[in-house]
Amino acid sequence: MQLAGHHTKARPEGLAERIYQQLKQDIFDFRLLPGDRFSESEIAGRMAVSRTPVRQALFWLEREGYVEVHFRSGWQVKPFDFAYFEQLYDLRIVLELEAVKRLCARHGEALPALLLPVVDFWIDQPPLPDGVEVSRFDEAFHMALVEAVGNGEMARIHRDLTEKIRIIRRLDFTQGARVSATYREHAAVLHAIMQRRTGEAQRLLHDHIAVSKAEVRKITLHRLHEARTAPPGAGEDDGARPAPHG
Repeated sequence: MQLAGHHTKARPEGLAERIYQQLKQDIFDFRLLPGDRFSESEIAGRMAVSRTPVRQALFWLEREGYVEVHFRSGWQVKPFDFAYFEQLYDLRIVLELEAVKRLCARHGEALPALLLPVVDFWIDQPPLPDGVEVSRFDEAFHMALVEAVGNGEMARIHRDLTEKIRIIRRLDFTQGARVSATYREHAAVLHAIMQRRTGEAQRLLHDHIAVSKAEVRKITLHRLHEARTAPPGAGEDDGARPAPHG
């Protein structure tokens, strides 16, 4: 089963790309918190590089909506906006339910070839114990449902919003119970699609996403609270988080 990477526009591999990936991971792991301010010089000093590749990496992150630049006062991790993520989840539900409807109305008995490794992973293979790894396959599952329809624009829009919600969605796999539930729920959706039970498949998928969204919101609030109340330097790697401004 093929995993999806980030789907931003092509960028040259190199120092700026590595800085981009590290900063993005710092944001995903709450080492850089929503609202934190920092300068290009601070990042350059921490990573022992010049400001030029740091600036390029930050412009990529700004384009993707993770940071914003303030005239004369440096950069800031975008404040967390739950209303925005609610809208993204709503759009995701619309796209995936339409995809399931079309998959159930497919011509012929056979599943689209793109879904065969998905069925193998979620139904036939033993579950993986690592939640981080499962989170990547979870993304691939939902993207495959949309891509299997064969509408390139639907798939492109879905890939873009998948990238945008990854920062919070991956938190759903930090709890063992949610990992087990994901296996059961994905298998049930796939069985319903294979048997062309449109209403059941849509209901199962809608409930699956809704529960995940609610869990992610609770975990995100908890993680933000933990990160903001932790003693300075706690849980950080080699000064991964620059000193906040203001």
